[in-house]
Amino acid sequence: MRQAIELARRNVRESGGPFASLVVREGKILARGTNLVTAMNDPTAHAEIVAIRNACAAMRSFQLTGCDIYATCEPCPMCLGAIYWSRPAKVYYANTRQDAAAAGFDDSMIYEQILAPPARRSIPMVQILRDEGLTAFDDWAKKTDKTPY
Repeated sequence: MRQAIELARRNVRESGGPFASLVVREGKILARGTNLVTAMNDPTAHAEIVAIRNACAAMRSFQLTGCDIYATCEPCPMCLGAIYWSRPAKVYYANTRQDAAAAGFDDSMIYEQILAPPARRSIPMVQILRDEGLTAFDDWAKKTDKTPY
């Protein structure tokens, strides 16, 4: 965790966000990630996402089986989703989401929006063409050579 914290501090000095993440396997750092949102003009380039992408590329797998993630902050909703999809063994974090909010990174609205019905979210979510959309799921269900995840 100390290495992740130092990486986050270095990222701040280099004009990035105050977040960093490491993916560790068998006691060795497999991948690193820092917050690159503004550097890459990519709202998904959070430290955990960057580290997960790098680790999955290194492992040539979409799952982080046997890995631990060290994050300098409790993961936001997007990163939490990516963490669950990547299936690491454990996540360690230093700061809480309340600490992040106090520093100007408040995700509480997103947590609230997740719980709201789609039609009542602050960004309208309107379902259309459901029957046509279901055809892709039908195709998937019939596929015999799929890689489940």
